[in-house]
Amino acid sequence: MAATHPPHVVALLYEAFLRLQDVVQEAAHEHAPGVRPAHQALFFHMEHDGIRLSRLAAKARMTPQAMGALVDDLEGLGYLRRIPDPADRRAKLIVFTERGDAALRAGYAAIDEVERRLTALLGEDGLAELNATLTRVIKEF
Repeated sequence: MAATHPPHVVALLYEAFLRLQDVVQEAAHEHAPGVRPAHQALFFHMEHDGIRLSRLAAKARMTPQAMGALVDDLEGLGYLRRIPDPADRRAKLIVFTERGDAALRAGYAAIDEVERRLTALLGEDGLAELNATLTRVIKEF
């Protein structure tokens, strides 16, 4: 009989990410109708003073075409707009609208709630250790 192996750490991290993403998405759905999980990549990598599409795509590790589709979606929903880049009038900056700022604040509140729940689950020391461990993994890989 074959021995069963515990799940790989990569699978566990991915499953944890999906569950935490669900919590954030539920809050986003309440405060930001129309925002989908795919849009989270954009929200996480936006720069509040504005960002060019190519930089946003690079930060999110997406093609400019894929990121452009997300920007188009969120622009259509009223969360973003494109404005001329003061440094180069031929280029456009993507910026949050007032509605986008409100959605971002709701997202931060949801993330704060996730952190509270993680603290309750792991304790303050456990959460600090998790942060330190994940930071080490990110730096080393």
